[in-house]
Amino acid sequence: MKKYSTIIAFLSILFLWGCESENNNTSEASKVQVIQTFNKERHAFGDTHQQAVEKVFDFQVEPAEVSSISMFIKLDCPEGGCNAWDVFANVRIWDEDAESWYEMGRYITPYGVDNNMLKDGFKIDVTDFKPLLTGEVRLKSFVEVWGNDGWLVSIDFKIEKGEPDYKYYALAEIIDFADHSLAGVPYGEDHDFCLEKQITMPDNTRETDFRTIITGWGHATPIDDDQRPCAEWCFRTHTILIDDAPFFFHDMKPLGCASNPVQPQNGNWAPDRAGWCPGMEVPVRTNSFEDPLAGETIRFSYEFEDWTNDFQSSADNQHAYYAISSYVVVKSDSPIESPLIQKK
Repeated sequence: MKKYSTIIAFLSILFLWGCESENNNTSEASKVQVIQTFNKERHAFGDTHQQAVEKVFDFQVEPAEVSSISMFIKLDCPEGGCNAWDVFANVRIWDEDAESWYEMGRYITPYGVDNNMLKDGFKIDVTDFKPLLTGEVRLKSFVEVWGNDGWLVSIDFKIEKGEPDYKYYALAEIIDFADHSLAGVPYGEDHDFCLEKQITMPDNTRETDFRTIITGWGHATPIDDDQRPCAEWCFRTHTILIDDAPFFFHDMKPLGCASNPVQPQNGNWAPDRAGWCPGMEVPVRTNSFEDPLAGETIRFSYEFEDWTNDFQSSADNQHAYYAISSYVVVKSDSPIESPLIQKK
């Protein structure tokens, strides 16, 4: 009898452990929320297709309870195959107060293939945009494709609930010249793009970050000593100046395109570009201040490394461009307003 009692007790422990384990898994799962937005939306050019698709989605999310948000972008080929080229693409969110589209993330399509080598697709951290990712959310997906084949784009958001670094975020656009690849700032020539701003932080700011995305385009000359034209191929260092002093640096160096898991592709995907690769998400460059600058006003300037276009390129377009967006993100333990941005 004692033997059977021991067995029953042992089985009871296993049962209780299993229930506890199941409850823990359920608890962990309840901390993750996945919101599906665009679902195999065709992006193409011609035959009634559009490069951009815009829709409104319902985000039942309380930003103060969110620790992180990741955006996943999946590309599938339409019937007949994907477009042959590596092209600029991004995802934007509408800020009702600012009446402006903010660039959350950017990626470059692969040459003529999908990105199913990646289980969930391209991954981009979009936690900075959590004050906008609540309620009715207006999103715009754009692919700069010039063909009626294109891609089928699906975008999901993975919301991690938990203790955030700060409960309240706010952000504002500093500069944004990234509607498409050639909408960027001309490099090595005179232009009228405003790259200087004045930024005033809210009084209750506890952390201040800059969030910047950059891609270079064009095959302008003179070429570098290693035979690389600008701005797609030439490696440069960009500088953010604060109050006219160099403060943050963006090294447009190789990313290791040949190691891209989205391979093989049907084109020249392996050589390194300046800060981006075909078939890969574009890096988000985050710069954090040691001093949050609460209540202070600073002068912001974005500068490119010296180089002068001689317009001797044999390409159809002799210009070089940097498609760039940069935002200031402020954080606090109390409700916070967006920073004030003014021309310098």
